[in-house]
Amino acid sequence: MTETQVLVINADRPDIDQPLAIGPEPEMFKLAQHNYKSGEWPFPVRLVKPGTKVRSDEAYLSSMKQDPKQGEREDVKAIRQAHKHGKHTLRQISDSTSIELKRVKNLVHKYSLPLTNGYWRAEKKNKPDEVIAYQTLARLCERIDASALSIRKASMSNEVVNGYYISWVPKV
Repeated sequence: MTETQVLVINADRPDIDQPLAIGPEPEMFKLAQHNYKSGEWPFPVRLVKPGTKVRSDEAYLSSMKQDPKQGEREDVKAIRQAHKHGKHTLRQISDSTSIELKRVKNLVHKYSLPLTNGYWRAEKKNKPDEVIAYQTLARLCERIDASALSIRKASMSNEVVNGYYISWVPKV
């Protein structure tokens, strides 16, 4: 079995043309540890294979930064998970997920997350088969072109708004 040859380089000034040492990986690892602990190399070192394109730490760390969309997706997933586990107010969700309250509010609004234990439903007055269901209040306002106040009032008094009967359906 052949051992992998590696170069030991200064991590602060990565340059594979001027390695500090060359040799098999296990030996170079031990050498790097010993020299760093003894103070012979007062700087951090890296083990790299010959021919590797070495970048500075700043470039390496910036390449590891998370995509903002990915972070947003993970936050939305965490918000939904917290709601599923019984956290129903934004403050409770914020506390349980360690996401700032302002960010939770923004994401809930941006993605119209239905975090309540129910949904809004609109049924066409003359066509009972035409139903708009599973909506947040904001989405229902847009769909039937009505204000939130008129929708809330209609749901309590069995009135018609823009040709639709409105109802609040609690989830079981």
